[in-house]
Amino acid sequence: MIGVVAATASGRTAAATLAGAWPDEVRLYTGGKASDGLRAAWEDCDTIVSFLAVGATVRVLAPLLAHKTTDPAVVCVDEGMRYAVAVLGGHHGANLLARRLTGVLGCEPVVTTASDQSNVTPLDSFGADLGFRVHNGELLAHVGAAVLSGEPVLIEGAETWPLPALPPNVSREADAAAAILVTDRAEPTCMCPEGTFGGRLVYRPPSLVVGVGSARGVAAAEVGGLIDAALAGAGLAPGSVRCVATVDLKADEEGILAAARERGWEVVTYPAGVLASVEVPNPSEVVRAEVGTPSVAEASALHAARSFGRGGELVAEKRKSANATVAVARLVPKGRLSIVGLGPGARDLVTPRAIEALRRSSVVVGLDQYVDQVRDLLRPGTRVLESGLGQEEERARTAVEEARAGHAVALIGSGDAGVYAMASPALEFAADDIEVDGVPGITAAVAASNLLGAPLGHDHAYVSLSDLHTPWEVIERRVRAAAEGDFTVCLYNPRSRARDWQLPKALGILAEHRPPGTPVGLVRNASRPDETTTLTTLATVDPADVDMFTVVLVGSSVSRAVAGRFVTPRGYRWA
Repeated sequence: MIGVVAATASGRTAAATLAGAWPDEVRLYTGGKASDGLRAAWEDCDTIVSFLAVGATVRVLAPLLAHKTTDPAVVCVDEGMRYAVAVLGGHHGANLLARRLTGVLGCEPVVTTASDQSNVTPLDSFGADLGFRVHNGELLAHVGAAVLSGEPVLIEGAETWPLPALPPNVSREADAAAAILVTDRAEPTCMCPEGTFGGRLVYRPPSLVVGVGSARGVAAAEVGGLIDAALAGAGLAPGSVRCVATVDLKADEEGILAAARERGWEVVTYPAGVLASVEVPNPSEVVRAEVGTPSVAEASALHAARSFGRGGELVAEKRKSANATVAVARLVPKGRLSIVGLGPGARDLVTPRAIEALRRSSVVVGLDQYVDQVRDLLRPGTRVLESGLGQEEERARTAVEEARAGHAVALIGSGDAGVYAMASPALEFAADDIEVDGVPGITAAVAASNLLGAPLGHDHAYVSLSDLHTPWEVIERRVRAAAEGDFTVCLYNPRSRARDWQLPKALGILAEHRPPGTPVGLVRNASRPDETTTLTTLATVDPADVDMFTVVLVGSSVSRAVAGRFVTPRGYRWA
């Protein structure tokens, strides 16, 4: 929830604007004293927008500060609505909120966190989207300064997780005074002067699943004590436990639920039939007779680990108490493939979600000219795998292989990745051993439509005229069907030097079912600096004006030109 605090008339107007734009997210604190509103919002909300001066806001909130990971993020907006200043919790929501405010209030985000200014992945949110937790946050400043200043920093244990890129001075071979460790191992007991982890900044990944079986009515203390003993005995960190798993017959077992709840873990359950198919080292026919599976603790731990990851292994075999059993499995994390549409070319038409996907990736795969469009957005240390035209299959295979190796991969393309682009070939190669995230983009057709007017205002069809992979007979049949169905038609890949006859043929088919005055729009390089837009008709269009950078839009029988704009009426009956 976003708490919005205002004291002046303009502030209250802006607050109401936010409430209208984000009705399910905003809670207003605009009545009474602003200082009381700030304190109330601090208690009630995750983030705060303060329409007060930064100094006034800080003076009220300073006594309430605890830690940046638990305090609400705070953004201050000035009286003139010119700036949205991320004041507290930059990497914990304030920077993002400041940028979101731009879209509603038109103000400019002011972000001062050092890693954002240098485009380096911030360490205090490193792996946060995966569930990583910082174990020894007192080292964040020391190690973060080393990363930002270019000093050698050692990193260990991160290679199997789909994490964002860190700059080249952070490596597995570095001879360094600062270090980062990703581990689910418990803190060793030693008398090291620099700390038990040797002065390394430690992240806890969510890599462990605790499987639990029990008798009916087991006490929470018995379950919790057995879990703690199993983790300690195997040298594993409770901070890396993702969840507790058990058979679905125990979904209401309060002793299990309470033990998990006390430790901040969720409980997942599986049918006995599913668990019975899991091979375990310590099966029990007694358990099978009672619940329908020869193992609950080991089987549920292994099955959950393999469900959340691309594999799993037991790291603590079954341990028993009088009324409970516990086992622990470690998952092998899945890599992540983000298939990202970059839009038609203009930077302001690249979506925020696409930018975020690029910044959370360590590997970017794409056509060389598309990589050039976004190279400045990539985090330092990002590995770029670029290739030329005609190598789409290779790019798709490469992106999937990199994700299978455990990396965070962005496969980029223009427009929307699912429209005549890279999503389809990539997903043909991808199995369920990787996570896939589709990031929508603005297509060339949509960009062209908005430049021309509203040609896509009613039913429409997209057809690619490229016969490199689709026989012309199939393309012709589709064009004819769209013509007979009276769709507005958007033609992709309309004409090249080697393919100059398909466009006249397609236009001829459409002309059989349209009047000669039907609008035809030609948009070349939509949204790019050399963009051109032409509105003509079926009778006068010249295919020689079209190339592979052009989108061709042909109207339906009811489309028309209105004040120089291409309009396909929606067909509403206005009262």
